[in-house]
Amino acid sequence: MGQDLLEVVKDGVAVLTLNRPDRLNALSGPMLTAMLEALPRLADDPEVGVVVLTGAGRGFCAGGDVKAMAEGREFSGTFEDKAQSLRAAMEVSRWLHEMPKVTIAMVRGAAAGAGLSLALACDLRVASDTARFATAFARVGYSGDFGGSWYLTQLVGTAKARELYYTADIVDAQQALALGIANRVVPDTRLEEEAMALAGRLARGPRVAYRYMKRNFNAAESGTLKDSLDLEAWHHTRCGMTEDHREAAKAFVEKREPVFKGR
Repeated sequence: MGQDLLEVVKDGVAVLTLNRPDRLNALSGPMLTAMLEALPRLADDPEVGVVVLTGAGRGFCAGGDVKAMAEGREFSGTFEDKAQSLRAAMEVSRWLHEMPKVTIAMVRGAAAGAGLSLALACDLRVASDTARFATAFARVGYSGDFGGSWYLTQLVGTAKARELYYTADIVDAQQALALGIANRVVPDTRLEEEAMALAGRLARGPRVAYRYMKRNFNAAESGTLKDSLDLEAWHHTRCGMTEDHREAAKAFVEKREPVFKGR
């Protein structure tokens, strides 16, 4: 794996760190390639229950590399080549949103442009009180990529999402919490402690049930009530056939914490 992306797996939690701190972790080709390799692999890894995405240094991710944009080095080839290359890279967002594992963005400092999109693609966002969120695309004459317009609409509604895209206003951590962009805001000195405690707790949880919960929520984003009811019935019944369910029911009766095994 290239140095633009670091990976550590411990106790059921995989931490992926965007590693270009001198550029506020602006996205690069090698970084995206490494993520496109890592996410499908981690999705299939039975030892991994949770994937945490974070950035090295003082920022989460500044989005696209504006210096490369200004120098015309961001994309090469014809219009079709550029669009296809971008679309292929944007699969990173889909993997974060759809992989059968809980995904958490651990955000310190700036999450802007495509960096914001990646944070929004995750299931949960734990933010430092230093976190700043911005769509930023309008500032560089872009319309937006990596699914941000879709994710933001789901989280804050279409009117607020449009406002944040059109104005490119910066949203601080407490505003993000109030809007529902951030799930939790914690002091900067405790960011890793709090985010990893949550990740560890979920990694020890009923992974099969989480997988089906995630499918239910993803389906609910575009499906009908009938679709959701049908899917919930099948998934709930499937979870009832797991060892984890039987262990949890027994633990409840015995007034102890369940020990989940992900099967």
